[in-house]
Amino acid sequence: MNLPNKLTIFRVILIIPFVLLMLGSHAQWGWYMAVFGGIVDYADYIALGIFIIASFTDMLDGKIARKYNLVTNFGKFMDPLADKLLVCSAMICLIELDRISAWIVIIIISREFIISGFRLVAADNHVVIAASYWGKFKTTFQMIMVCLMIADIEVLAILTQVVMWIAVVLTIVSLVDYLVKNKGVLLDGKI
Repeated sequence: MNLPNKLTIFRVILIIPFVLLMLGSHAQWGWYMAVFGGIVDYADYIALGIFIIASFTDMLDGKIARKYNLVTNFGKFMDPLADKLLVCSAMICLIELDRISAWIVIIIISREFIISGFRLVAADNHVVIAASYWGKFKTTFQMIMVCLMIADIEVLAILTQVVMWIAVVLTIVSLVDYLVKNKGVLLDGKI
């Protein structure tokens, strides 16, 4: 297993402590308090650090894979899946903490399901649909949005809202962009 794939797996593994820190410190689970009681006051900031590290591995694994020609089928499959798991897990935690509205998360997750299904149809027709710039911008703004919402800093509330709306708009724009550019995949199996 090459380094980019190890980074992808590491990103998936980081989701577990991230979710435990995000939800456990607020839920006050008995076992959680026994194990992590000393860090409860810092749990959101530790979770934020984990999220930033995981997000950084997303950028790093792709750069390493392309630069050293280490692109694998495993990486093509797992890298976007790891990104979706990380961001969606974070947003679901943020719903639980009442920091984001469920309807926004539904729009974002629905887009991910639609694009994933679209890519499966394309792959079945031996067509590879590359990530677009809109999709990359969308992911960047979603990750920034999640970071701001985890930090939950009062003086950044307006910035957090602005970034959230940009992320929602980019989510919709990137979906429309994918569908328009690749409508042939659904209509006749070709781009």
